[in-house]
Amino acid sequence: MKLSLKQLQAFLWVADLGSFRKAADRLNTTQPNISSRISLLEAQLNTSLMDRDAGSVRLTPKGLQLLDHTRKVLRAVDDLVDASGETDLIDGTLRLGVTEMIVHTWLSQFLKVLSDTYPKLHVELTVDLSVNLEAELAARSIDLALQNGPFNRHVTGEHALGNYPLVWVASRTLGLHDIDTPGVEHLAKHPILTHARDTQLFFETSTHFDQHKGINARLVPSSNLAACLHMTLNAMGVATLPAAMVALELAKGDLVQIDYNWHPKPLEFYARFDAARAPLYVQDAAQIARSIAQSFATA
Repeated sequence: MKLSLKQLQAFLWVADLGSFRKAADRLNTTQPNISSRISLLEAQLNTSLMDRDAGSVRLTPKGLQLLDHTRKVLRAVDDLVDASGETDLIDGTLRLGVTEMIVHTWLSQFLKVLSDTYPKLHVELTVDLSVNLEAELAARSIDLALQNGPFNRHVTGEHALGNYPLVWVASRTLGLHDIDTPGVEHLAKHPILTHARDTQLFFETSTHFDQHKGINARLVPSSNLAACLHMTLNAMGVATLPAAMVALELAKGDLVQIDYNWHPKPLEFYARFDAARAPLYVQDAAQIARSIAQSFATA
């Protein structure tokens, strides 16, 4: 009997994703290759592992029984490589999802350390809203999400990355920094630049201004925080943004901080993954993220 790791990986990913096509995409191969590996594995084990029809894949009772053993074998291989210390043996793919705030703060440092640790690990990057990353993590389209809460789905692996306070900023040309105690009426004279409608930041900001009767604040939501920052730099409105994201602009004087008496709650970021199924390099990547994030976030 000559079982191969590729056959076991194909079986595992088809079982987890419920699709030959998705498993082929995950393993960077073709659907016929996945079908061939499964057929060879079934022939060598002299059993049927899954039932296939036009729309779905269902494990047989024997397939369900052997899936846990398959997972243990592949985890043991991970442990072997980890114990050897030869991380350059890892040549898999990490599907990483991050929010835009991470991109504008410490993503490059994270990728550099990850590359130094796992030289042959390939990273496929998705930048999206946290709510979308949460759905992709649940669907196993990504392995690791570096994202902010709150969350609607529980995961078995989660490392806190710290809190990221928000500050009100504007172009110096708007003159808001010259006011000793800016009130809601001062901010509402300008467009309020904020994050997309289905984010916690938009919800809190919208709720805050709605509470002030007679104040007609015009919120301008954007799914792209870089665009929000760019508009603020061009005096197109005032914005509440993570302090870590605007630190350089504030230091250079391109933006000024507004001493307004209300801020949205700090963004709480986490590295989230499926601890029961993720390879060890995914868990290591989450640990690396936690280490690097500490210098950018508060406790």
